[in-house]
Amino acid sequence: MIVRLEDGGEKARLRCAACGYTHWNNPTPVLAAVIEYNGQILLARNAAWPGRMFALITGFMEAGETPQEGIAREIQEETSLHTSALNLIGVYDFQRMNQIIIAYHAVCSGTIALSPELVEYKLYSPEKVKCWPAGTGYALADWLTSRGHTPEFVEWPKAQ
Repeated sequence: MIVRLEDGGEKARLRCAACGYTHWNNPTPVLAAVIEYNGQILLARNAAWPGRMFALITGFMEAGETPQEGIAREIQEETSLHTSALNLIGVYDFQRMNQIIIAYHAVCSGTIALSPELVEYKLYSPEKVKCWPAGTGYALADWLTSRGHTPEFVEWPKAQ
């Protein structure tokens, strides 16, 4: 690793001493959707997650697509739903995973059929859905607030 003075000041970057290649380690764009389905909010549980936590539909943006195209694709791939409207909620940092989350409100229709990546889903009325203290949970809270609801947050289990 070489420390070099750059426009933003001194930055520690991984740089190959032989060829000079720099690994920038920039955040990865992740797309997320607060899915409104028949007036309810759809949350899903990922097959790889321990416990019974439900969250927004998310996925990585791919080269050659806009964020709107990407989240519509992710919704289709993961739930089989058709997206008829998309509105940006906001952009959120998720530094623990070195990600930037671009969150949308998506109005969707169709028949829900989950991809193998997801094991179950739940539908919540906006008044009863609870948020979590992390990037996509803050996006859900902002969307609820924009709709006149007061978000309620769940507490994370404390590490022992």
